Amino acid sequence: MSRPQYHKLKVAKVIEETADARSVVFDIPADLEETFRYKPGQHLQLRIPCADKPLPRCYSLSSSPAFDEPHRVTVKHIKDGRASGWVCSSLKAGDTLEVMPPAGVFTPRSMDANLRMFAGGSGITPVFSIIRTVLKSGKGRITLLYANRDEDSVIFSKELTELAEQHPDRLQVFHWLDSVQGKPPTQAQISSIAKDWGLDDAECYICGPGIFMDTTAEALYALGVPHSLVHIERFVSLPEDADSAPAPTAAPAKAGAAAVELIVELDGETHQLKAQPGELLIEAMEAAGLQPPFSCRAGACAACMCHLEEGEVEMANNHVLDESDVEQGWILGCQAIAKSSKVKISYPN
Repeated sequence: MSRPQYHKLKVAKVIEETADARSVVFDIPADLEETFRYKPGQHLQLRIPCADKPLPRCYSLSSSPAFDEPHRVTVKHIKDGRASGWVCSSLKAGDTLEVMPPAGVFTPRSMDANLRMFAGGSGITPVFSIIRTVLKSGKGRITLLYANRDEDSVIFSKELTELAEQHPDRLQVFHWLDSVQGKPPTQAQISSIAKDWGLDDAECYICGPGIFMDTTAEALYALGVPHSLVHIERFVSLPEDADSAPAPTAAPAKAGAAAVELIVELDGETHQLKAQPGELLIEAMEAAGLQPPFSCRAGACAACMCHLEEGEVEMANNHVLDESDVEQGWILGCQAIAKSSKVKISYPN
């Protein structure tokens, strides 16, 4: 099983965004510029040296590839979070971190589509990257609902205000503060807000605490928004052994079982190959010389998410796809094992 490929990057700057959030700016050497090219909404996987063994963690890029600016991730210190706590209190300019290349599929399908964005807390990070990129490179109109505990918790408050002032015909920002409203938004309240925006054919992007994302998604589905237009970025803390744990395996294949016919649509090309019984799809693809996307290889980040077009699979681990995602045919390529004689999958472009 291939292991994540980390690169040592120098921290150029650590920026205090709020009392409990920091942005980490990286120096990307010239020979790694192509390797670290990214799309708005993608994330970086870092090894955080805050314990006896570095902890792998995924943090979204808050910078925009549409601007000539360095790569930046933004991290919020969560309660009892060892990695986020270390980043927010101990990391400093000049330090070096091990970082994987950008990954993830929480990216805009079109720069010209209308977007309805829903962010809670540090969930603004990939959303902010998408907003800035679309405003710079596309024509889409954007509406953002951003929920926080209080005014002091709002990350990128000044920047969002400035963007709304610069693009009054394309960007509207609505802040929800628990300190003012009394509690986080309910499904009914989100539904009422979103309904007033107009949702016809708009792509909806959701990122934030789990309960916020679930509540928002249910509100949108209840309004009749197709599941295909609702995009959710889910992260869970990666297992401490995510970088070194043995590959997940299925039940032993029956003796003499035939190889699986595997058809893969990747980067606009169709590939026909074979997967051995019980073999992870990503391993079959890599053995054939393909380079499918991945990051954590632990079923916890969705960077390897692909669509099951034909056949049947089982996933050894799945911490990020919800029931709706699975019903739509989304699977994790790094965790999927074929259960039928033929499987066809496609990766988002």
